[in-house]
Amino acid sequence: MGRAPALLSFAVFAACALGACSGGEAEEDQIVVWAGQAQSAAVQAAAERFEADTGTHVVLVEKAADAIERDLAAQGGQADGPDLVAGSHEWLDGFAEDGLVAPFDLGAAADGFAPIALQAFSRAGQTYAVPFSYSNIALIRNVDLAPEAPATWDEAVAAGQAAGAQYPVLVQTSDAGDPYTYYPFQASFGAPVFTTGPDGAYTDELGLGGPGGEAFAAWLAAEGAAGRLDRNITYAIAVSLFQQGRSPFVIGGPWMTDSFKAAGLANLSVDPIPAPGPEAATPFVTVQGFYAVQASAQRETAQRFALDYLGSEETQTALYETTGATPALSAAAAQAAAADPLAAGFAALGAGGALTPSDKAMVPVYASWGPAEAAIITGSKPPADAWRQMAADIEAAIG
Repeated sequence: MGRAPALLSFAVFAACALGACSGGEAEEDQIVVWAGQAQSAAVQAAAERFEADTGTHVVLVEKAADAIERDLAAQGGQADGPDLVAGSHEWLDGFAEDGLVAPFDLGAAADGFAPIALQAFSRAGQTYAVPFSYSNIALIRNVDLAPEAPATWDEAVAAGQAAGAQYPVLVQTSDAGDPYTYYPFQASFGAPVFTTGPDGAYTDELGLGGPGGEAFAAWLAAEGAAGRLDRNITYAIAVSLFQQGRSPFVIGGPWMTDSFKAAGLANLSVDPIPAPGPEAATPFVTVQGFYAVQASAQRETAQRFALDYLGSEETQTALYETTGATPALSAAAAQAAAADPLAAGFAALGAGGALTPSDKAMVPVYASWGPAEAAIITGSKPPADAWRQMAADIEAAIG
């Protein structure tokens, strides 16, 4: 033993990415972890502590998120793969159905995590990952241009106009729409993507159709006609315009704030998204965690590393510092919030957000959802007709 845990060399990493490297080749004192580049430094630091304490070596393989999901699914549960993988809760339904991941017994440690983070990885009373972060969007406000947080969309528009801004509120769109960014507005009209059961979990029943969805579509059409929603406002343009002070508000996530600070915007606030409908504008929340691979011969050891080391306050704080996403561990989230009011704002809103539905369920939804929004905003299709056709297309695709 005594080997220093380190990132794989480029040549070995490339081979692993192609499936030519495995955890099965390791001795019993080694586990393999797949994680993203932004997570690697924190994981490696935890691995060093784990090896010092237990003698078990941790091999860290960097992979892009889509490669982790794709490669684990393609592996089909073989025993020569990774022992732990970092990834989104959106993968859980597909992973669990294919028998690729194993449940964790978090025990008393579960009490230390944010409820929404535990809910994200829970199915039928079992938890399938150690959560490490959650992320969501909010209203980012330039306090110098808008001293008060707006409670409604109309208030936000009025505040932007009073400030003499070119754009009252910046909402990123595109030719293909942006359902993720627009979802809080849709939710405020009582039109969730899927309905939820008594336990709060999503059902297979589509919820975005009906009167609520059509009311949202009518709002999209009206705001598009007024020029307040514009498919030409892409992510990059929204960020640039906000940096230039051409709007007091932008809808976005913590991944935007560093660029705003670098541009000299020191007086910012993170506020609830103003609702155009009668209900709260609830954002989607995406939770990240460490899954234990079902086929791993070292699953017990891997789970111990995930829970006791990757789930520790030290590691979750380190992950926050590199990713900017709210730590799933409440103690680490409190520490981040105390140091940065913007982090506190995102954390508070995410705690009451709506979990993003699973990738498996959303494939047929995204194919029709965004394009319908874009068509309505541009006025190329009547809002009610476009929304009904979208819902019908999704229903047909879901079967």
